[in-house]
Amino acid sequence: MTTRRQILQSAAAVGTLGAFPHAAFAQLFETVKIINGFPAGGTADATSRRVAERMGGTAYTKNAAVVDNKPGAGGRIACEVVKASKPDGSTLLLTPYSMMSIYPHIYQKLSYDPFKDFVPVSIAAVMTHALSVGPMAPASVKSVRDYLAWAKANPDKASYGSPAAGSTPHFLAALLGLNTQTELKHVPYRGSAPAVADMIGGNLASCSTPTGDALANHRAGKVRILATSGAQRTPFTPEVPTYAEQGFPDLTTEEWFGFYAPAGTPASVVSAANASINQALKEKTVIDSLALMGLVAQGSTPAEMDKSQRDEHTRWGPLVKKIGFTAES
Repeated sequence: MTTRRQILQSAAAVGTLGAFPHAAFAQLFETVKIINGFPAGGTADATSRRVAERMGGTAYTKNAAVVDNKPGAGGRIACEVVKASKPDGSTLLLTPYSMMSIYPHIYQKLSYDPFKDFVPVSIAAVMTHALSVGPMAPASVKSVRDYLAWAKANPDKASYGSPAAGSTPHFLAALLGLNTQTELKHVPYRGSAPAVADMIGGNLASCSTPTGDALANHRAGKVRILATSGAQRTPFTPEVPTYAEQGFPDLTTEEWFGFYAPAGTPASVVSAANASINQALKEKTVIDSLALMGLVAQGSTPAEMDKSQRDEHTRWGPLVKKIGFTAES
């Protein structure tokens, strides 16, 4: 009879077995759970589900992973759930880096420590963010400067939605307003999907969201993406200039979604989970389905993810201070 210890040792020795999805070997778990902090229909949910569907049959898990959405508190509820989960690797968190690299700068009493309560497993996908407008803004608003001019002329309508207060999209739009002396009112939502819906319905002028969350409606002509935040134009909206191209280089940024395990999860299990995730991210069906949401599938090692998280934490500290936002503001 194979013991738990033998299985863990086996996973450590053959972490690359994830490359053989139908190999006959003992798996760590029958099924694992992926928690994300945003509603169905958005980029976080899509990333969770596309990877989860392809994780089965590896050294990590026998079956596809199960996704559990825990929206609320700007993604913090999901972090709290995973922090409190058993540190055996059977539960993972999928989150944008905002919750780990930016939130420590805005919450004086954050309910989790991103650097002590979690173990990085792998980056999953990289995205840009976009500024888009809906029918409340006139058809003449076709660029960021057009939008700013309209916002200054219509301060009572100059509002923008974001997927969460303190998120990267929130701060990009806040910096835009601050750097141009334009008063833009922030309206935080529980994820991008309801914000975009309100924008389409004419109840909100604009949104600052992951590009993918506005992509389908942009292509359908229901909203207009005015700018994206990458260093280059995205392959998903090649017709849309970047913020930098329009004179706002300070807004150049990309964000990733990443998988985390609770602190204390054995390194061998993290290795098996990493191999499973990275194998899923190499599959064409995953790459193509993420592309439909404006996401670029991109895995990493745990060490690479940890370094990126720390670099972004350092980068965003002075920016948050400049914006002057705190959880109490």
